[in-house]
Amino acid sequence: MKVEERFLKYVSYFTTSCEDQDVIPSSKRQFDLGHELAKELQELGLSKVVCDEHCYVYGMLSATEGYENKKSIGLIAHMDTAPSFNGKDVKPVIIQNYDGNDVILPATKDILKVSDFPQLAARKGETLIVTDGTTLLGADDKAGIAEILTAVEQIRKEEIPHGEIWIGFTPDEEVGAGSNLFDLDYFQADYAYTVDGDYEGEIAYENFNAASAEFVIHGVNVHPGSAKDLMVNAAAIACEIQSMLPSEETPENTEGREGFYHLTNMTGDVNTAKLQYIIRDHDRTLFEKKIQTLQSIAQNMQKQYKRANICINISESYKNMLEIIEQHFTIVEAAKDAIRANGMEPISRPVRGGTDGARLSFRGLPCPNLGTGGDGFHGPLEHITVEGMERAVSVLIEIIKHPLDK
Repeated sequence: MKVEERFLKYVSYFTTSCEDQDVIPSSKRQFDLGHELAKELQELGLSKVVCDEHCYVYGMLSATEGYENKKSIGLIAHMDTAPSFNGKDVKPVIIQNYDGNDVILPATKDILKVSDFPQLAARKGETLIVTDGTTLLGADDKAGIAEILTAVEQIRKEEIPHGEIWIGFTPDEEVGAGSNLFDLDYFQADYAYTVDGDYEGEIAYENFNAASAEFVIHGVNVHPGSAKDLMVNAAAIACEIQSMLPSEETPENTEGREGFYHLTNMTGDVNTAKLQYIIRDHDRTLFEKKIQTLQSIAQNMQKQYKRANICINISESYKNMLEIIEQHFTIVEAAKDAIRANGMEPISRPVRGGTDGARLSFRGLPCPNLGTGGDGFHGPLEHITVEGMERAVSVLIEIIKHPLDK
């Protein structure tokens, strides 16, 4: 099956994950795709295939004779799509011989602009797949799934020698839980790659250090007509806290390795208010300084408003995988060699987010991230080209053809 056929099949599955759930998977519908992928892995001749009770799909392709002493490699992608936009009833639009210009999405008349996605100009002449505007596309990360399975099928068909290959498909990556129950006792790869990026010539091995923070403010609510020296307005304190953070250190004002404070939710009234933040930085020292800044604000505001109750709860989410990957840099070099062998120049950009691979790296499975060929993820402007997916498949095959020695 061609990679685009697989991709179009997988995006027809409604697999949007759900936020604020304490179970995995967060949506039972992810099992529909999980069971289908387990079936396909069995049809491709893999062993140890399972879709477990938490919707993690695993399978293993045994090493070719003579390659048993090579390191075992893992390839990982996620099945869920982001809850930030509609992922149900996806209607892909296929544009043959794309002309390199802006694209009008037919159902909504939204415009996929080259000025917003400059790399589109380089896709001229390729087969571009977009949405009709009413949903996201699902290339994040069903393109990764399609590319992994297509690479495995080609390896089997062409009888390409290889070491042991482990395949893993996860639920709930988009809500930060994809690696939580990933079974590393079962998935016995020595190293792995998540296939979950954009440019198909990318190998990423840096990501944010991340934490969430919540200010909870309890004020004193009395009638405003007799509030003198009695009222403590929790909502007003919340506004003051937000104003104390540097305005230039927000997502909309940062790029590259620059970190930020991001106010994600704000609720409140005179009696009680809450501020919810995510904190990000690639540099661990700067990240910890941001945490200290928030803690200091909470302490100082409590001193200023003694009759209020002001507390902050901070929870670390994930760390920059660089500190692990730099100890296993041969896996990055192997990917770069594979990318160059396919006529592309490898790019390694710091990921302004996190990946399943970051958490897995800290759990003992070094796991940088490869590109899929897509872009505009999490919204109606998501797009990918058939040729980009084909090049991503070729990169995977090249990596598998040259397994690392133990």
